[in-house]
Amino acid sequence: MATKVMMEALSPTMEEGRLVEWKKAEGDPVATGDVLAEVETDKAVMELVARADGVLLRRLVAAGDTVPVASVIGWIGEPGEKIEAAATAAAAKAPAKAEARGDGDGAAGAPPVPAAAAPATATAAPPPPAGRVRASPLARRIARERGLDLASVRGSGPEGRIVKRDLEGVSATPAAARPAAAPAFASTGEPYQDVPLTQIRKTIARRLAQSLGPIPTFYLTTEVDMERAAEAREALRAEFGDEGRVSFNDIVMKAVATALRQHPACNAWWQDDHVRVWNEVHLGMAVAIPDGLITPVLRHADRKSLRQISAEARDLAQRGRDRRLTPEEYTGSTFSVSNLGMLDIDEFTAIINPPEAGIIAVGRIVETPVVHGGQVAVRRRMKLTMSCDHRVIDGATGAEFLRTVKRMLENPLALVW
Repeated sequence: MATKVMMEALSPTMEEGRLVEWKKAEGDPVATGDVLAEVETDKAVMELVARADGVLLRRLVAAGDTVPVASVIGWIGEPGEKIEAAATAAAAKAPAKAEARGDGDGAAGAPPVPAAAAPATATAAPPPPAGRVRASPLARRIARERGLDLASVRGSGPEGRIVKRDLEGVSATPAAARPAAAPAFASTGEPYQDVPLTQIRKTIARRLAQSLGPIPTFYLTTEVDMERAAEAREALRAEFGDEGRVSFNDIVMKAVATALRQHPACNAWWQDDHVRVWNEVHLGMAVAIPDGLITPVLRHADRKSLRQISAEARDLAQRGRDRRLTPEEYTGSTFSVSNLGMLDIDEFTAIINPPEAGIIAVGRIVETPVVHGGQVAVRRRMKLTMSCDHRVIDGATGAEFLRTVKRMLENPLALVW
């Protein structure tokens, strides 16, 4: 008997998924555990695997379509096996339903597919690059943005898969060889363009509505003398070379994690009828990605050395940008840090990620003339702003925590005490 292929909940908060790419064609043999498709969830691009053996009899959803969790998107069975008549109806409904919701291919540079172009059944194959060229989702996105022909690129990834590094130095496809559709934000002569929401943008919008409105938030700002932290950073690089390379953000996260251990009241979740105070520090690190924001989590950050935090942060940030984090790597943070200093932002207020009770916003480091030791001197300074959920954190509680973070940054030896 044929087995349904379902749109599974591939992350804890996933309500619908966008099918990025089918990995099996109709008629291909399938074994339990084989990757059938790549699906964009609200946070990452995940692999959907087969739950039965046989062949892929039917694909009911085309690449780019978005369907709710628990929807039937295909069938697996024996060669030539007949499937339920309802499968054909489901195939016809899926694209129309996605169009009615305004869903579609939300990747940068890809416009929505008109309803008239939606296939009546899932037997239609996706565009040639998606069907015949093995490439990571990031590589496909870059190719779309730059007008590259993936068919002409040799992949260096597993099984010849094209990855980001393979696109370095590749020339754009001539305009005549590319589809006529314009990039998402290119001028088309129309007064405006409607850009479909990606799954991650939908989740960001929903989470912000849960945060900024209901949460009574107050803000605390302090200015930190980063001179000694900068000197320590330079000394590490001079002593250990590339192995000693740490960012200012790594130092801030180390200070925040250590301070949370001393101020557990800030390391807490609001739970409607109680406050959950965490004995473990799992630090969220906001990372910008092309179509939104994701917050990888440094588990047990208070127990890790600065070197460990630096290495793990780089790895998580890169895989976050590649949309390759697992749900366990971007959920469960107890406090968060958001840094826009590298974008020349002096200070800002970050929005709390519920159920967390606080987040620290990090501004840029600026050389500033200040009075130091009774004399005017130029010192490297940085502003920190803490957003606090007043249901959990009182003003004095947040201020004491922020003062501890400041003290540690101004005296880096405190981080190894």
